[in-house]
Amino acid sequence: MKNKTLIYALILLFASTGFSTTLPAQRGMMRRSGQIRWEDDTHYLQTIKDKKGNNVLMRVDALTGKAKKAKTPPAVTRHRVMVTSRDGNLFYSDGSGAPARAITANPGIERNPRLSPDQKHVAFTRNHDLYVIDLETNLEHRLTTDGSDLVYNGYASWVYYEEILGRGSRYAAFWWSPDSKKVAFLRFDDSPVPLFVLMRADSLHGAPEFTRYPYPGDANPVVKLGIADVNKGTVAWAHFDEHVDQYIAWPSWRPDSKELLIQVLNRDQNHMQFFMVNPGSGQVRKIYDEQRKTWVDFFEDLYVLKNGSGFILRSYRTDFENLYYYNWDGQLQAQLTDVDWRVNRVIRVDEEKGIVYFTGRGPESTENHSYRVNIDGSDMVQLTKGAGSHRINLSPGGSCLIDQWSGFTQPPRTELRNSNGKLIRVINETQFKFDPAKNIRRKYFRIMTPDGFNLPAVITYPLNFDPAKKYPVIFTIYGGPDAGGIRSSFSSSPGWYARHGIITFQIDHRASGHFGKKGLDYMWRNLGKWEMLDYEEGVKWLRKQPYVDATRMGITGGSYGGYTTCMALTSGAGYWTHGIASSSVTSWRMYDDIYTERYMDTPAQNPEGYKAGSVMTYAKNLKGKLLILHGEMDDNVHMQNSLQLVSKLEDLGKDFQFMIYPNGRHGWGGAKSIHSRNLSHAFWIREFHLENQ
Repeated sequence: MKNKTLIYALILLFASTGFSTTLPAQRGMMRRSGQIRWEDDTHYLQTIKDKKGNNVLMRVDALTGKAKKAKTPPAVTRHRVMVTSRDGNLFYSDGSGAPARAITANPGIERNPRLSPDQKHVAFTRNHDLYVIDLETNLEHRLTTDGSDLVYNGYASWVYYEEILGRGSRYAAFWWSPDSKKVAFLRFDDSPVPLFVLMRADSLHGAPEFTRYPYPGDANPVVKLGIADVNKGTVAWAHFDEHVDQYIAWPSWRPDSKELLIQVLNRDQNHMQFFMVNPGSGQVRKIYDEQRKTWVDFFEDLYVLKNGSGFILRSYRTDFENLYYYNWDGQLQAQLTDVDWRVNRVIRVDEEKGIVYFTGRGPESTENHSYRVNIDGSDMVQLTKGAGSHRINLSPGGSCLIDQWSGFTQPPRTELRNSNGKLIRVINETQFKFDPAKNIRRKYFRIMTPDGFNLPAVITYPLNFDPAKKYPVIFTIYGGPDAGGIRSSFSSSPGWYARHGIITFQIDHRASGHFGKKGLDYMWRNLGKWEMLDYEEGVKWLRKQPYVDATRMGITGGSYGGYTTCMALTSGAGYWTHGIASSSVTSWRMYDDIYTERYMDTPAQNPEGYKAGSVMTYAKNLKGKLLILHGEMDDNVHMQNSLQLVSKLEDLGKDFQFMIYPNGRHGWGGAKSIHSRNLSHAFWIREFHLENQ
């Protein structure tokens, strides 16, 4: 519309006088439109700003677009029952708005408080034991008694935290039953795991930090599944042989709390079994079995149906992740999807209507769309339209959805669609006019490998790009298995590289997740091989572009990206000329066993693969300029990795640069973060001779 200010003034006038209006598509007003949320199945609340910058909350009829000022003010204080941790103790808020009261006063630190589903108890760990507090009586019950420096109840061993439960768990390894009567937990005995010592250099006599960290082939923690009865104070142990070398994780309770599903994966990580556990006796029965020659991942997003009929599993059984509906006896009820692209996750199940909503990439692997399918596998419908990455917000009853999306060439846009995906109305859209002095231009395309993988790639040109000039290039890389970074979304804001006349380049290799299990399986026993060959195809493409200076071909990344960078400057010497590698793995002998063995097996099983995947094997080939960064106290990728590479390069008489960040973990913040950023920028300016441009 030509006069947006007038439109907003009219909206406010009608709203204040009790009349309603229809909100038009707000072109170019993304910053002026607040968050949209559903009030009920046919109305949503949208905050807009008037010309004075005041928030106005509008209640919008989804189908007609008619809007009026909402009765609920924009800022509403809502109280809810919660338990928080403060100063090493726990505090309980009952939802009334009254001040929180302390429920612990113990020298030990309480970690990971979790309310029971009925909100009458809170479970937590203290000094590696599991506790429960009755919030009505404030009585504390200790459920385990053998916690120590080596035995952890409900608190994860480091390698489980990092590689199985995930960092989002914050080490919590316990789960309430739906009826609030029991707590399932994992017990870890770290005594067999080798000790690794980190040493703080800023201490006068050295301050060691000890961690139990298993390298490939090392012993793992001994893990047991326990189910604690909150009222009786007893623990039933699941009937697994704790001395079998296997991984146990990701429990899922049945809605009736009568059984617990637990996933058990063998040490080789190629044979997954599901067992149902009786929480009273610990008896187990197997209901599911999946095997592959390469590896099987834990099913972290298993969806439990509330009606008690079973669960929905996302599995690679057909080489692409599809959805399967099983009952609690392990019988397949329906295959919900049968597509040759990646299903990402279930977002909602309408059990009354028998509809499953999920997201997936669709045929174009850089996109993300939303779909619905009947729970018997019939009538799959794509709900979102337009080439790009979509994020939807379903109305409570599923009659409408709000779709926020953008694409490589599509600026951000918000749409309202019905339950069949038909467009009802555009809510917001951004009008974008390209300015070469202010905006970057990105190009998405594919590069074909000699053996037939069509790799997604994105090139980002610097500000005021002139195709008649020669520009340096930097690959921005991670590169690990199933870790592709190219997604169809809009970006126009320049970063440091674009402002300094540098082209940036991204390419996802065959095992980055775009090509299903067929692509992923190339990495089995071969970390470092195929991703480097695929990245070299990217360099070959760049060399053919008249605006690329092949003598200034850079690459940078951290963690696995640091490994990739080191490999590029050694095994890929002759393709890349400059690199900055941060927190790098340099030999897979020196990373944790769960991650490494998943892809590489053990060093005894795959000695040639470990040799071929080690940066040290190719150190003699280093030609370009390499800057290595590492945090002294990195407890994930130990600095030992970089130090051994440094030692090798010194012995070979190679020229390189190395910077240590004292007390830095797997990444660092504060002044040291600023220092590393400035150091990196200075490296590119100096080595690419940008000061003369």
